[in-house]
Amino acid sequence: MNKETASVPVLEMQNVEKHFGGVHAIDNFSVKIEHGRIHGLIGPNGAGKTTIFNNITGIYAPDSGKIFFLGKDITGSSPHKVAQLGIGRTFQNIRLFSNLSVMDNVIIASNMDATYNMPQAIFHTAKYKEREKHLNDKAMNLLEIVGLQDKAAERANSLPYGHQRKLEIARAMALEPKLLLLDEPAAGMNADESLELVDFVRQIRDRFDITILMIEHHMDVVTNLCDYCTVLNFGKTIAVGTPAEVKSDPEVIRAYLGGNE
Repeated sequence: MNKETASVPVLEMQNVEKHFGGVHAIDNFSVKIEHGRIHGLIGPNGAGKTTIFNNITGIYAPDSGKIFFLGKDITGSSPHKVAQLGIGRTFQNIRLFSNLSVMDNVIIASNMDATYNMPQAIFHTAKYKEREKHLNDKAMNLLEIVGLQDKAAERANSLPYGHQRKLEIARAMALEPKLLLLDEPAAGMNADESLELVDFVRQIRDRFDITILMIEHHMDVVTNLCDYCTVLNFGKTIAVGTPAEVKSDPEVIRAYLGGNE
């Protein structure tokens, strides 16, 4: 990333609102995330965190406000366009092609890189063969990075839960994103798996020089991984700061951490 691009926030949301009937799922939400940061989005269930992800990625369009990615207004853009621009995501509930192989899951995610046309694919032209080799090599490289290269031929649904999470991240990385959205990556993991995830996500950030916005309920993961956090409650921002700062905020303690203890 050049100096001019690095000076522009990777993601900026300005006064974004999203309503479902009379419910303010996102209420005047703003955030600015600089290049290379790992920014946590935390809060109780129903606070609006996943709705924010869905507005960024084009699943929903905001009712008001603006969303900028690397200075470009992407408010209301389609999910396909957002992915093309360089935003990848995972989901709270793992969404793999469960009956396909581990390798095929990553190759499918790389299909925007498949520059051949239908006749070239039907007749297996030289260009088709060259691009297919490229996609296979790229997929295997990503599997090696996440430690799943020896599982490439196995069905995705045969993997242990933690490995499925890694496969989902590998699939998101196949889009070569500049911004990666992780929706509760530590969900369902035990303490040891959560610690391993912290190291893994940090390695992904450093190796690919990307920015990460993550939703997470495991406060040990947030504390050990995130540079900054935004805390939501009922769609409103109630605190912004480092993990240590937000954990000691009285309003956060009341809304999220369970009282005054």
